[in-house]
Amino acid sequence: MLEQYLRERAKERGILLMTHVVIGYPSFEATLEVVASMVEAGVEMMELQIPFSEPIADGPVILHANQRALETGAALERCLRFTEEVTQRFDIPFLFMSYYNILHKFGVPRFVERSKAIGIRGMIVPDLPPEEGREYLASCQQHGISPIFIFSPTSTDQRLEYLGEQAGGFVYCVARRGVTGSATTFSDELTDYLRRCRKATPLPLAVGFGVKSAEDVAFLRGKAEIAVIGSQTIRVLDEHGPAAVGDFIRSLR
Repeated sequence: MLEQYLRERAKERGILLMTHVVIGYPSFEATLEVVASMVEAGVEMMELQIPFSEPIADGPVILHANQRALETGAALERCLRFTEEVTQRFDIPFLFMSYYNILHKFGVPRFVERSKAIGIRGMIVPDLPPEEGREYLASCQQHGISPIFIFSPTSTDQRLEYLGEQAGGFVYCVARRGVTGSATTFSDELTDYLRRCRKATPLPLAVGFGVKSAEDVAFLRGKAEIAVIGSQTIRVLDEHGPAAVGDFIRSLR
């Protein structure tokens, strides 16, 4: 189980690192190189984002990566084949992150079944609330895939509890309002919000949106089990190339 893996690793490491890549950006070859460098640098888990034309939860950095990947041929079937290659090659849990339209067009039960067959351990579908995702949840349960739901600082305690009841594996706590890629203030306000998250669910907590330095990761130690690094790895990739990504990940420890 994904949850058990995370708890065991968190006991060993204190806090885990989960990274994010957009499949096919800036090319499939570069994506594979980035994945390999991240695994070698010691990340415990990775999100593989299937590119989508309107990624509403993502800011300009990841939006650009999605658009560029689609322009260069990151069609769904090719993304699935790429995913199977990395799950067979690297021994960490991989998750899919994408938007509901991708699942809907493919067929939700078929997509979940295919994801399980190629080695995916969990899914993040940010525009699918559990009230509208009964087919998705049933398929995840049938195939042993963890449905990851998202906590927000604007959610009521009751909403957090409900989302936590529907989730599996862990819960993704966005550190602030808005989309990915903007600055986040690591402060007492964030600490209070994470206390609310902890009270709402017994699942491990992952914190993302704005995590980009060793100081940010250190702030989260003891408050969450997982630090999520997304947009900043793409910035490093864009500025310095795939080889620099591993060094950046190592610097976060």
